[in-house]
Amino acid sequence: MSSTQRQKQFDLNRRGASGQAHSPASDSGNNNNSGGSKNVVSPRQRKRQTSMERLQVQQPNVSRRAAGSNWMAAAANAPGAASGSENQSTEETSPALTKSARTRIRKKAQRNRYLAMDCEMVGVGHNGNDDMLARVSIVNRVGEVLLDKHVKPRQEVTDYRTSVSGIRPHDIANGEDFEVVQDEVVKLLHGRILVGHALRNDLAVLNIRHPFELIRDTSRYKPLCKLVSNGHTPSLKRLTMVVLGQEIQTGEHNSVEDARAAMGIYNRIAADWEKYLERKQHQQQHF
Repeated sequence: MSSTQRQKQFDLNRRGASGQAHSPASDSGNNNNSGGSKNVVSPRQRKRQTSMERLQVQQPNVSRRAAGSNWMAAAANAPGAASGSENQSTEETSPALTKSARTRIRKKAQRNRYLAMDCEMVGVGHNGNDDMLARVSIVNRVGEVLLDKHVKPRQEVTDYRTSVSGIRPHDIANGEDFEVVQDEVVKLLHGRILVGHALRNDLAVLNIRHPFELIRDTSRYKPLCKLVSNGHTPSLKRLTMVVLGQEIQTGEHNSVEDARAAMGIYNRIAADWEKYLERKQHQQQHF
């Protein structure tokens, strides 16, 4: 084969490897120039042509592990990748979190894992002997208020108990519907450890339940009751004075203040409290 024929054969193989289709005219021209001989593609050439075609349609690997430090560039050049303006807007709306931002998010989650709740009630029914929810407050572990709402009365109020509850007619007249507040409380407490004083009364007036193992009730923690009131149920006011050295409930009660006091008591003895619960659970598993 002459050098001219080898050059034409090389060009033909290169065009075939690049996936370009040949028109009948070009093929006939090549046949005429080669002296009328028919070009036959060998199996080896066909295999190489197929391999080249596969290489051209192969999708780029945009995985971070494979691309290394250039993974973002590989992802940007991948088929279906967003345009430059779209990428820019995406980066602006969801930037990579810095270490300090991740730390803040983690600390916030830890603060909100423990919530303290307190409710104020008014009296309904005969002589106001029955309780009805008038206000509910929830704070996190550092005392930040996550919820504090008054609730519209669902029955006629016969005793506002203002000297204790601090509730007046206009407070609950402008409050929110009970079902709305109840739903907010349920969502906020879901999966969280609930701290409070005499929580059974608060949960009853809200008409909700909370898992027993997720409750930390300062009125029912036996070691604390023995220490403060010789085993009797102590008041939140007495506990706060003994444990925290603070005076609360000097006049009308405030549910935010009471919730913070209960959380402060728990924080002061949390380590001993949790160890006590672990020992108690261990004993129950062996009996």
